[in-house]
Amino acid sequence: MKNGARVTVVVASKDRVRALTRTLPLHPRPVILVDNGSSDGTAGFVRRHFPDVHVVEAGRNLGATARNVGVRMAETPYVAFADDDSWWAPGALERAADVLDAHPRLALLAARVLVGPEERLDPVSEQMSRSPLGVEPDLPGPSVLGFLACGAVVRTEAFLEAGGFDDVIFFFGEEERLAMDLAAQGWGLAYVADVVAHHHPSPARDPRGRQVLAARNSFLTAVLRRPWRVVARRAFEAVRSGPTGWAGLRTAVRRLPAALSERRGLPRSVERARRRLERTGG
Repeated sequence: MKNGARVTVVVASKDRVRALTRTLPLHPRPVILVDNGSSDGTAGFVRRHFPDVHVVEAGRNLGATARNVGVRMAETPYVAFADDDSWWAPGALERAADVLDAHPRLALLAARVLVGPEERLDPVSEQMSRSPLGVEPDLPGPSVLGFLACGAVVRTEAFLEAGGFDDVIFFFGEEERLAMDLAAQGWGLAYVADVVAHHHPSPARDPRGRQVLAARNSFLTAVLRRPWRVVARRAFEAVRSGPTGWAGLRTAVRRLPAALSERRGLPRSVERARRRLERTGG
């Protein structure tokens, strides 16, 4: 472990050099930045001004799978993800490492994410804090089957064993499939409220585009892992949602062969847990 560090921060970014100037100084080292083919000089700027950050130039946009590159390069047992507009509270990653050390089945720690200068609790964090899955005896908090990537600390071994993020989903909602696969392999995922991340998102540059991605990726995630009735339900929900849902299904078509080739079922216990979360709005 480099300099005794237990956690590496992995940041994936594209064309957000201004955001990085604010957030990179706030990350405890070591930090790996994977640049997704930026055209704004991100890689050169970071090398000049933050020489202690390990910069990896992907050469193209890898989407969420850029994080896999960083995890494979990490020399620590744990990896914390950050977006270019997020950072971890002081001491948060030391606390996360202590929790992971103490709970060997824990693969993913979902932190409490505070949004904006007013530090609002992210709605996803609120949902996870009330998870109907309860607290398992060998885990440090409520069990979850989802997470926010910018508020997650993973066990490197477990993340790589589960295949990391995938390029079928590519970006937006990429967490759901990984969470289910970790659980399917027997790992635990838990929400830990005293580990805190900050997220100051910029206004959505393309809100309609994000809605299209949400519809596309919800459907594709179901194709990858869920029973066919769930696939049909998500397709129906997309159709019923109107033009953005229709566009999402259209854009899913070209990714469908890859999704089908990687399709596999979940253990019954994981599928039951996923259904329980959906019934309660989680």
